[in-house]
Amino acid sequence: MRGSMKFIIKHEIKGRLRIHVIQKDMSFAQADSLQYYITTLPGVISAKVYERTADAAIVYEGERTELLEALQKFRYEEVEVPDIFLQNSGRELNAEYWEKLVNRVVLRAGEKLFLPMSIRSVITTVKAVPYVWAGLKSLWHKKIEVPVLDGTAVAVSVLRQDYNTASSIMFLLGIGEILEEWTHKKSVEDLARSLSLQVEKAWLVRDGQEILVPVGEIAQGDEVVVHMGNVIPFDGEVTKGDAMVNQASLTGESVPVHKTIEGYVYAGTVLEEGELTIRVKMDTGSSKFEQIVSMIEESEKLKSALESKAEHLADRLVPYTLGGSALTWLLTQNVTKAVAVLMVDYSCALKLAMPISVLSAIREASNHQVTVKGGKFLESLAQADTIVFDKTGTLTKAHPTVVDVISFGERQPDELLRIAACLEEHFPHSMAKAVVEAAQAKGLEHEEMHSQVEYVVAHGIVSSINDKRVIIGSHHFVFEDEKCVVRNSMKERYKALPKEYSRLYLAIDNVLEAVLCIEDPVREDAREVVEALRSLGISNIVMMTGDSEHAARRIAAEVGVDSYRSGVLPEDKARFIEQQKADGKTVVMIGDGINDSPALSAADVGIAISDGAQIAREIADIMVGADDLYQIVTLKAISNALMKRIQKNYRLIVGFNTGLILLGVAGVLAPTTSALLHNSSTLLISLKSMENLLTDI
Repeated sequence: MRGSMKFIIKHEIKGRLRIHVIQKDMSFAQADSLQYYITTLPGVISAKVYERTADAAIVYEGERTELLEALQKFRYEEVEVPDIFLQNSGRELNAEYWEKLVNRVVLRAGEKLFLPMSIRSVITTVKAVPYVWAGLKSLWHKKIEVPVLDGTAVAVSVLRQDYNTASSIMFLLGIGEILEEWTHKKSVEDLARSLSLQVEKAWLVRDGQEILVPVGEIAQGDEVVVHMGNVIPFDGEVTKGDAMVNQASLTGESVPVHKTIEGYVYAGTVLEEGELTIRVKMDTGSSKFEQIVSMIEESEKLKSALESKAEHLADRLVPYTLGGSALTWLLTQNVTKAVAVLMVDYSCALKLAMPISVLSAIREASNHQVTVKGGKFLESLAQADTIVFDKTGTLTKAHPTVVDVISFGERQPDELLRIAACLEEHFPHSMAKAVVEAAQAKGLEHEEMHSQVEYVVAHGIVSSINDKRVIIGSHHFVFEDEKCVVRNSMKERYKALPKEYSRLYLAIDNVLEAVLCIEDPVREDAREVVEALRSLGISNIVMMTGDSEHAARRIAAEVGVDSYRSGVLPEDKARFIEQQKADGKTVVMIGDGINDSPALSAADVGIAISDGAQIAREIADIMVGADDLYQIVTLKAISNALMKRIQKNYRLIVGFNTGLILLGVAGVLAPTTSALLHNSSTLLISLKSMENLLTDI
């Protein structure tokens, strides 16, 4: 094909391919376009494009020939890449900091190789001014912290005309700052990208009807309807409705905000109660991403307690280091020994290695398709002894299926399934998806035939069709709350309902019309995951479900949990978790539905399944993929290893630097050697902290 991509295969083994694209150079946008194209190809598991070398590494399954043909057809101008993918890929950030790092090293080498000592001494003195000034500012604010130590060390070296030591200190401090800033920004942006808005479709109001369309078809000025439990896909003005909106993703506040006509709502916030019609003012895109980045950078949410403790300890140790240096001079009258003590401190390594460890752990988790919204949640997960699983979509498969529709009236099963799907498609939950997919599989297309839909959390849906009240939901909701009845002629059929299935009940005008039997098979890996979590320190594994006692008991025995609760409501789950916490337990909750939201909020760590209800994903502290329950085991392993690494780093930093101080006081190490060893150890520990944790297990 004319204009198609030309490439050569550089390396190949079964299931893996590395190609080199034949072109002069590759821009960031081109690299992103190619990566997006490759990752969307059938059979491709993962892909990484390197713009510097114009190479692409591809992991795939299936036919090699089909992959190569698809690559040959690629043309940059024909690929439509989402704006948010291009704007926030992180390539520019990596290139910027890599350039800073290389420039710093090259300039350092160039100075030493080509400049005479007289000029280097002037350059070093000029470079020392910002460090000294930062130390003076800290003292002015009555704080004896790390800038004081850095400024003093640099100033003393310059005053003693030890320019090599001063230059070495500033070089290593500069490298450390670049690495810290790079790692922090990359981790924050990786995290923000995973949290940023990923809404594919929205309900567009057209000719008085709600039509589900891709968000790309919605333009400024259009009106969209957002139902309870969904993420608001656009910034806009409320033209109809009354609702409570959770804006925690933007503001950090957990209390929902009341929104009504003429109110303004923001993309990415969650509609907790009610329903809104919104006139679109702004498209989805980078504004949401930028707001999340800003929130994360300003929030203490990223910091674990151990990380904060290390930072506070680092600041508290600075006066002792200064005091130790002064005491050494008073006792020995030896400036060299005193400066040797001054050249060593615990602060740099503690303040650099600890945040890098936490942010690297968050980044590593994201490589396993796990999104962690803060370091403190990894620490809580490491300490956790109790895990509560919601059954549906977690221990059971994420895609339950409708196996039968049993009619309890004159209507045919297909007609009843059509009515059920018409109602359920408004509310994303695994059970609702099963109903919608069953209707689609039978080709049961429908127009919106009902009035406004009301969702009652953990119970069901209420609406009306042709002025008849329609209810679909749980046994408790349909029969106990709504007082629906079974026709006398159908009572024997009702008694004979199969017990092995979960059920949804459909009633019209308070008379049962259908029972939808839904098979919710247990995940093949559920029992192994439960056992693996136990081996990683979880002593109490609980399953909670709104299902019947019979169904709950069968699945609990099959999975091997320690205990279970059946027929529970959302408040029951949250109450159970609060009680466990009151008993001194650290509790993790795993769920995927709107009805899990109170429990996710109540737990020390709330984990949501990625294809569950959007409100659950927004409220949760961690998100895992729907297709692999082992991600929870991986996450627990990462959190355990992170705490071990932090403790190990702490012991190493304190031990090594104490040794340097003692050797300096004894006169074994010169100040220059102490400074180099101290700064080198800080850098090495920080670089080690960037490595993947799972290799440490």
